[in-house]
Amino acid sequence: MRPAPDGPLTAPAPLPPLEARSPHVEALAARGIERHYRRGALIIQEGERGDTLYIVRSGRLRAFVADASGKELTLGLYGPGEYVGEMSLDGGPRSASVETCEPTLCALISRDDLLAYIAEQPGFALELMARLIRRARLATDNARSVALIDVYGRLTRLLDQLADPPDAQGQRRLRERITHQQIASHLACSREMVSRLLKDLETGGYLCTLDRRLVLLKPLPARW
Repeated sequence: MRPAPDGPLTAPAPLPPLEARSPHVEALAARGIERHYRRGALIIQEGERGDTLYIVRSGRLRAFVADASGKELTLGLYGPGEYVGEMSLDGGPRSASVETCEPTLCALISRDDLLAYIAEQPGFALELMARLIRRARLATDNARSVALIDVYGRLTRLLDQLADPPDAQGQRRLRERITHQQIASHLACSREMVSRLLKDLETGGYLCTLDRRLVLLKPLPARW
């Protein structure tokens, strides 16, 4: 068993206009076999072959890739109403690993059951395709960010995505607690670099920590 992740984290790029709680996904989940997983469970291993779709009923999953040294890059986080594992339904190997961020309940759907549902409800094929396209675009954006934007730029982009709208004082609170290691996994950099940047921003009066959550006190500077 892998070490448990640091805790739940809101996905950095929510899927806009498709509803997270799709009626098709709910109907498909009702046909699946429900299985509980404890926090830190590795449910999909990169490179393995599989024909199962995992629909999140409660809890949260993290998709990631890792190199030979164990360095990880988070690809996305998925909560209730979302699913993972669809990329391997063509019979190929898993393209990423997936673990639980917290105790999680999933509905497991076989490839045969998925194809049978699509035959009954062709509209779901379009929904599935739209979600795959958006995930591909997100992967492209993430690759572009890593290649063309410096670490500070990626940090400010991530914090902006994770923060709530400004309150009456113009402050923005991150929706959930996030550790320096989790941020580093998203940014493809070291935890030490993240810690240094956040410390500099705190010293400059741009952010603080309240109830173990980061709070953006004012707009972050474009460059640091």
